[in-house]
Amino acid sequence: MGALSHYLENEGLATAGISLVRLHTEKIRPPRALWVPFELGRPLGTPDDAPFQTRVLQALIALLETPFGPVLSDYPEEAPAADPGDMTGMVCTVSTAPSQGETSLADRVCREVADLRPWYDLSRERRGRTTFGSAGLDVNGVVSFLVSWLDGAPPSPVPTQSPDAVLKLAVEDIKAFYLEAAQAQPGPKDSRKLYDWFWTETSAAHLIVDIRQVCLMSDDAPRRLMGNNYLVPRAYWEHFGIDGSVG
Repeated sequence: MGALSHYLENEGLATAGISLVRLHTEKIRPPRALWVPFELGRPLGTPDDAPFQTRVLQALIALLETPFGPVLSDYPEEAPAADPGDMTGMVCTVSTAPSQGETSLADRVCREVADLRPWYDLSRERRGRTTFGSAGLDVNGVVSFLVSWLDGAPPSPVPTQSPDAVLKLAVEDIKAFYLEAAQAQPGPKDSRKLYDWFWTETSAAHLIVDIRQVCLMSDDAPRRLMGNNYLVPRAYWEHFGIDGSVG
């Protein structure tokens, strides 16, 4: 975006952008940038905090009053968080522990999805939007497609996309479904707790880890690269006993 802003400025259009990584912005030197001390992926700070997000946008727009750059301004506020005295841990009203009679990982994921579905629907209704759906499949189709990877790369369920392309989108979709459902449940939330819950407590996370191993065993080099680098965040490798020796 920094390079694009230089192009737009040369065409006579003033630009201002938000920076989450200050070092990168210092090197790119865009015309106007507002560095924010927020978590990566949260350029406006805490989700659903309209007053705070409005102040961030106002500070960004104010940079447009500067006729010449480069300008790199630091946003003065930290993103608000819940009262530490209230952070007793995320309350999840859906159990991710295996139930009696669930003999396979696929069974456990299907039960989790069924239990989370009402919370996902509530989240979508409250927010008026969802990030689920990039693979072009419904949630049952996403689960079915992911499970089929345990037996090797399946045919693509989307004629215009390769199996590997749909896999990446399906992994993002299942994460979105779980995380949006969890956001609708009672209790304090922050993105770190939500991600920790998904990656350390759900069967869906174990399914993704198993798919990663299938990709690593493939004869296809791009598939191995995808499996090693793009499916499971490195922050959770130790939790799953991934040593990083592959790739």
